[in-house]
Amino acid sequence: MRVGLYPGTFDPITIGHIDIIRRASALVDKLVIGVAINRDKGPMFTLEERVEMIEAECAKLSVETGTEIVAHPFENLLINCAHDVGAQIIVRGLRAVADFEYEFQMVGMNRALDSSVETVFLMAEARHQAVASKLVKEIARLDGDVSKFVTPLVNERLKERLGK
Repeated sequence: MRVGLYPGTFDPITIGHIDIIRRASALVDKLVIGVAINRDKGPMFTLEERVEMIEAECAKLSVETGTEIVAHPFENLLINCAHDVGAQIIVRGLRAVADFEYEFQMVGMNRALDSSVETVFLMAEARHQAVASKLVKEIARLDGDVSKFVTPLVNERLKERLGK
């Protein structure tokens, strides 16, 4: 069984993330969405809320693609998380050249830790290249319409969180 790991903070999950998840599902039999517990980033949503949103959005995708998709919180090294879930592939989404530079360094470090785990880069669809969770949160905080960037469920959660 080919197992892939798509890690991130997903604070919140966006349509760009969902696009990468859909496309990564075609590459593996099981896709684990690694939800990073990153206290330094000060997420807007709790870990439990992020996992719940991911599970809700991915339940539909799992049926649509025929690929098992599960959320898995983690706080250890990415390569150790890959071992924990039995992943042979780490999936990373790229939006721009700046993403590639950071990801290139990460791949090098992960390969030095365990060269048996491959990293696969998926370029964001052109229409999703500007979508970033950080920007979505900022637009929502400033009363902007984020419905083009997130699903209706996530849009509602953002409004609730911001008291709108």
